[in-house]
Amino acid sequence: MTIAVTGANSSVGQKLLAHVVASGGIDVIAGVRSERAADSLPSSPHITRRIISYDVGELAEAMRGASCVVHLAGILIESKTSNYADANVAATVSVVQASRTADVGHIVLISVLGASPNSANAFLRSKGDAERAVAQSGIPATIIRTPILLGPGTAGADALLRTARRGKASLLGGGGHALRPLDLDDLCRAILRVCETRPEGVSTHKLVGPEPISYRDLVIRVADLLGTAVSLRTTPVWLAKLGASVTSRMRGGGISPTVIDVITTREEVQHNAADDLGVSLTPLSETLNKILSAETEST
Repeated sequence: MTIAVTGANSSVGQKLLAHVVASGGIDVIAGVRSERAADSLPSSPHITRRIISYDVGELAEAMRGASCVVHLAGILIESKTSNYADANVAATVSVVQASRTADVGHIVLISVLGASPNSANAFLRSKGDAERAVAQSGIPATIIRTPILLGPGTAGADALLRTARRGKASLLGGGGHALRPLDLDDLCRAILRVCETRPEGVSTHKLVGPEPISYRDLVIRVADLLGTAVSLRTTPVWLAKLGASVTSRMRGGGISPTVIDVITTREEVQHNAADDLGVSLTPLSETLNKILSAETEST
């Protein structure tokens, strides 16, 4: 089986490639945007590095021979050179069109909880528009909406470690928003299972971790594992959004009120798709231990 992956240098992409190398039976066309990103990918006879643009013709040529495309590329934080319309919506439309040209049999789109074309939040709306482009493509597809992803090297894990080590930290809204942290390995196993089975039709799944926990309690739990004491204060969300509104406009990007709304959204689902996707979920305690073990090995 050959799969194509966009955003292969992301934390999800890197972990997915590690699973591929370990399996030994899957070949990957790993798509990235630069030579530097290509150099960051693992070296393996099962991995073909491709520097891609989102020109449909070039992308189709890069994908040719793949039975499944995993679209990981996208942004949460806009910059002067990258915005939601281009990075989340237009890029997905290009992937859809290229998949049709290259006769790809299945698309896997990694999305987020709360994605909707009707969302008042610009990021979530862009992800909803991306989902709609995939769902209406006429190509069998699986859309997986995810919560905060945790594992060694993820942005979520790095932020947790920094916060827990500070001794003092101020959390948005006191960190009371509920999370359902998902182990990165579990997401990768779900992706590969979908690529192997390539179900007919289009389906959307909400895949979350097994344990609900507030961000505040998660920080305290990590601090306890590190053996550090942390004093937590509250930054009102409205005040953070006011400051972010000014600084993001001055800088032409960065943390904005849109981003703050996303990261403080309660991660709640009525049905966890773990069984539907054939994934046995990793306990949160095991995920946190993996993060700390990797951190210890790197120091």
